[in-house]
Amino acid sequence: MVHGRLLVAPLLAVSVAAGPTGAGQAEMFRLDGSSQVVIHVGKAGVFGFAGHDHEIAAPVTGTVTVDRADLTRSRVALAFESGALKVTGRGEPAGDVPEVQRVMLSDRVLDADRYPRIAFTSRRVSSGGQAGRALKLSIEGDLELHGVTRPCLVTALVTLVEDTLTAEGKAEVKQSDFGIEPVTAAGGTVRVKDTVEVTFEIRATRSSEG
Repeated sequence: MVHGRLLVAPLLAVSVAAGPTGAGQAEMFRLDGSSQVVIHVGKAGVFGFAGHDHEIAAPVTGTVTVDRADLTRSRVALAFESGALKVTGRGEPAGDVPEVQRVMLSDRVLDADRYPRIAFTSRRVSSGGQAGRALKLSIEGDLELHGVTRPCLVTALVTLVEDTLTAEGKAEVKQSDFGIEPVTAAGGTVRVKDTVEVTFEIRATRSSEG
């Protein structure tokens, strides 16, 4: 998101993998159309108060493979198109939204035409115990963004009930790690923060192909 007429930032695809103890066979879950990722871009700089934060959302597709007998063997593969990211306009003047959207997708930030795909692939899943009915997970993986692949850590709360897996969580992404320079305005006195917060809500259904 941006400040005033600043600009937006990147994002990431998220992941999840989990499951209670049980049978020892891998099960595949496919994300449904309600799954989405939301990127929160804050403002910084001497006059950061003069700008606006930005909220950007996109639908996410992918699969989560669950091994109930050995959680660490679970894995996730998620991806979405850069061009699918939309500035929600929440918390900023409606008149600024089109320009924020344009700059976000331009070569100043995501360069969506050149780098159309954003993806996350897990490498390691570990459990942090229970939180009510949900399982707390730490998911280490690789985030592909802006033509660069870097390690990324996702924390999530995952619930698996019969044939449905739901999850919510977050991660932090540093734009400069992916070759994206945070957008500035007013001679640099207002700028977006280098680190953006990504939150997500996922719903997946067991696939007969799994």
